Amino acid sequence: TDLLGGFRYDAHAMGMVISAVSGLGAFYPEAKNVDDPDVRWQQIVRLVAKLPTIAAYAYRHHNGLPLVYPENELSYTSNFLNMLFRIGTRDYKPSPVLERALDVLFILHADHEQNCSATAMRVIGSSRADPYSALAGAMAALYGPLHGGANEAVLRMLNRIGSVENIPAFMEGVKKQEERLMGFGHRVYKNFDPRAKVLRDTCHEVLEDLGITDEPMLVIALELKKIALEDPYFIKRKLYPNVDFYSGIILRAMGFPPHLFTVIFAVART
Repeated sequence: TDLLGGFRYDAHAMGMVISAVSGLGAFYPEAKNVDDPDVRWQQIVRLVAKLPTIAAYAYRHHNGLPLVYPENELSYTSNFLNMLFRIGTRDYKPSPVLERALDVLFILHADHEQNCSATAMRVIGSSRADPYSALAGAMAALYGPLHGGANEAVLRMLNRIGSVENIPAFMEGVKKQEERLMGFGHRVYKNFDPRAKVLRDTCHEVLEDLGITDEPMLVIALELKKIALEDPYFIKRKLYPNVDFYSGIILRAMGFPPHLFTVIFAVART
C-alpha cells in the first residue's frame, strides 16, 4: 500500500488543537497571574500533560472514534499512542521500536533557537498574556507550511515524483526553479542537519519493525538524497537533508495521517 494515503485538506486537526488550547485560558482563569512562579509552573505541567490528550481527541473525533482516557501507568509516549490507536476495550501495546521512534521525534522536534513559532511564543508572552493564549499563537505560527508543515510537504513532493525514473526530470526542474526541493537545507544548520542522520536510522528501524520492504517513498527519498549529495549544484548551495526529510515517512509508516503531522510537532515543541 502507498504510505502516503490520501491527503485530506478538509481535516486539519491542528485547528481543533489550537482552539482547544486557547480555550484552556478561560477554563483556568488563574493562569493570567503570570507573576506568580507557582501558578506559572502549574500551567506548564498542565500544558505538557494535556497536549497529547487534546491531540489524540482531535484525531479520534475526526475518525468517528470515542475518546480514550489517559493511562497513568504508561509512559508519556506510550500513553499518547494508546489514546490515538486503541480500539474498544482491548489493551494497546505499542511496539518498543515505534515507541522509541516517537520519543526520538519528540526530542528532535523540540525547540531550537529563534524560529518562527518560538518567536511567536515569546512575543505574545512579553505582553503578559496567559500561557494558553501564548501557546495557541505559537501553534498558529507552527501551522504554516513553511514551518511545521514542511514534513507533510516532503511527502507531497515524493508522491508527485511518483517513481525513481522521474527523479532526474524533477531535479532539473529544481535547478530551473520550476520545482521546490522540500526537506533539504536549513536556516540554522548550514551544513548537514545532525537530526537527519538520527532519523535516517530510525526510519529504517521503523520500516523493518513494521515489515515494510521496498517502500516506494523511501526508495525515492534515498535516491534524491544521493543525487543532492553528489551534484555540484546542490553541494554549492549546501542543500543537505534536514529533519523533515525523514520524519514524514516515519510518521506515515506509524499510521499518522499527514494532517496530524503538525500536531505531533506541536506536542513535541510544547
